[in-house]
Amino acid sequence: MEAQQQDVLVDVHNLKMYFPVKSGVLFQKHVADIKAVDDVSFFIRKGETLGLVGESGSGKTTIGRCILRLYQPTSGEILFDGQDVTKMKSGPLRRARRGMQMIFQDPYSSLDPRQNCGSIIGEPLIIHKMVKSKAEYQEQIADLLTVVGLNPYMGTRYPHEFSGGQRQRIGVARSLAVRPSLIVADEPVSALDVSIQAQVINLLEELQEQFNLTYLFIAHDLSVVRHISDRVAVMYLGHIMEVAGRDELYENPLHPYTKALMSAVPIPDPIIESQRERIVLTGDIPSPLHPPSGCVFHTRCPIAIGECEQGVPELREVAKEHWVACIRV
Repeated sequence: MEAQQQDVLVDVHNLKMYFPVKSGVLFQKHVADIKAVDDVSFFIRKGETLGLVGESGSGKTTIGRCILRLYQPTSGEILFDGQDVTKMKSGPLRRARRGMQMIFQDPYSSLDPRQNCGSIIGEPLIIHKMVKSKAEYQEQIADLLTVVGLNPYMGTRYPHEFSGGQRQRIGVARSLAVRPSLIVADEPVSALDVSIQAQVINLLEELQEQFNLTYLFIAHDLSVVRHISDRVAVMYLGHIMEVAGRDELYENPLHPYTKALMSAVPIPDPIIESQRERIVLTGDIPSPLHPPSGCVFHTRCPIAIGECEQGVPELREVAKEHWVACIRV
């Protein structure tokens, strides 16, 4: 997948992330690889939200962590604002990380219980030397708390004194502290109640408009992804199966895996729900330690043929801004 536009912020080419499996005495013998991400390419334009969906274990979080270089990719290129993140040394990487931050999935374990809320939010300001005085430091923390809908006096409280939704707001404030251009949101609402999910999603949309943010929004809840995303990429077992605009993907899914995912989303109208086709996939998702040959989805695909086992299908553009990796489409 090639990005022709000049307004691309993140451009990923042929990304692979393999985790080695070792055995023997002291676990020194390399016996296999877990192929968490296997030859993935996509791009994210400035100011847009790319939703990344798929089953658990499909490699969504691994991609997000590779972009931030929390993992060192096995191979491939990750261009952030024109610079290859995968080849950066520690100094340039630290400076680049001012432009990209992450909101973690679990608002309970992602906050240090020994630090108060103000210290958690303010730590990035100190690390990146963005404040010159204690007064400026306190002022910025108060501003960030206000921006995410919390009262500035809450800065002295500790994480255990907040609800799940409030903790996630603290995580959002921490990610905003260094004024990034990209935020990788790793299932930021999956651990929250449904009513709180809507509040956090609305907050993220308001912040995107206010600070001109770009999001990689990782989730498995397709209704949430449709609400917040401009484009959606569907992953399965380390591969991208389909990429399209939000409305195009939901109204005209082409890949059989995408169709199966969409058929599992409940529709509030009981008449439509009773009449629509339900696609039930047989079997379990294969292990990334021993992925199937050819198209990794062929073992569960309802329209698979013999050729599907031979070669990995290319992610090709079948319509404007609509890419599919399937030889049957």
